[in-house]
Amino acid sequence: MNQAIAALRDLLSQPQRIIITMHRDPDADALGSSLGWALFLRRQGHQVTVISPTDYPANLRWLPGIETVLVYEEGAASRKICQQHIANATLICCLDFSALSRLKDLGKVVQEASATKLLVDHHLEPEQFADLMVWDTKAAATAQLIYKVIKELDPSLFQDERDIPIAECLYAGIMTDTGSFRHASTTPEVHLAVADMMRTGFEINRVHRLIYDSSPLSRLQLLGHVLSKIHVLPEYRTSYMTLTAADLELYSSSVGDTDGLVNYGLQVEGVVMTALFVERKGEVKISFRSAGDFSVRDLAHAHFNGGGHRNASGGRTSLSLAETIQRFLAVLPDYQEQLDSVL
Repeated sequence: MNQAIAALRDLLSQPQRIIITMHRDPDADALGSSLGWALFLRRQGHQVTVISPTDYPANLRWLPGIETVLVYEEGAASRKICQQHIANATLICCLDFSALSRLKDLGKVVQEASATKLLVDHHLEPEQFADLMVWDTKAAATAQLIYKVIKELDPSLFQDERDIPIAECLYAGIMTDTGSFRHASTTPEVHLAVADMMRTGFEINRVHRLIYDSSPLSRLQLLGHVLSKIHVLPEYRTSYMTLTAADLELYSSSVGDTDGLVNYGLQVEGVVMTALFVERKGEVKISFRSAGDFSVRDLAHAHFNGGGHRNASGGRTSLSLAETIQRFLAVLPDYQEQLDSVL
C-alpha cells in the first residue's frame, strides 16, 4: 500500500485529468469516498469527473459535490459524455469495488481505457486490472482508506471548517459501512480517523439524520410490508424476506429504498443469517447478512454469483424469484452445522 501511495504522490505532482467511478447502485461508502476524494483532488488543482454506473439513492443527494456526478445509464447522451471523459482521462480511480463487472456496461469502457488505473477497495479477491492498488480487507470502509491516502498526501487536512465537505463525505461512508460503529470492523483506527475528521466541526448527528431519518412515507410502508412477510427457519437459525416487482411498484419504490431492509432480519431472536430477495428487471438481487463467524460471503460466492464481506454480502441470479428462493432453501442443509456453531 505504501508503494502505491508513493507512486500516486508522484503521479499527482502534475495536473491530471481524473475519472472517479464506483460500483453500480452506489451506497454511502461508494459515493462518500468518491466525492471526498474528488473534493480533495480538485483542491490540488486536478480536473476531476465523478461517474456512477447507475442512479443513486435519494437519501444521499445532500452529499457535498453530488451535483457534479454523472450517471452513465441515464441515457445515450450521458453515456457519450462519460465515454469522452474516460477517453481523455490520464488517471481512473476505481473506488469500493474489486471487479469491473460491478460497473455493469461501464466496466468495458474503463477496462479499455488507456489511463493509469487506481483501485481503492476493502473487498476480498480484487481482479488484477489496476496499475496501482490501495487495498486492505481489514479496513472498515473504502472511505477509511481514502482518509488514509489523503492524510498521507496532505497531513495538514481536517484542521478547520474548510475541510467539512470532505469530512462529511468520508464520515458518511465509514458510519454506514460500520453499521453506525457497531460492526466488528469498528477498530481503534476507525475511531481515530473519525475523531480527526470531527476536528473540522461538522455535525455527526446531521449526517446520521440525513441518511437514516429522511425516508419518504412510501419507504416506511414498504418496510412494514416486507416485515409482515418475514420467514423464519429456526432449524437453520435463518430468516428471509422477499419483495416482488409488484411490491416495488405498489409502494412506488425508487433507487435505494431497499437498502438496509435486510438488516431487520437479524433482529429476530436466534437468527444468525438473513437474506432479502428483491425481484427486478430480468434478475433477482439478493442481500445477505450474518452474525458471528458465519460467512455469507462464501455462501453468496458459491451459489449466487456474489461476494462481499464475511457478514455482509450480495448476489444475483437470472432465475425467477421462486426458483431463487428454492435454490437458497436447498443449500441451507449444507450450512446447518456452521450456523448451529455460531455463538
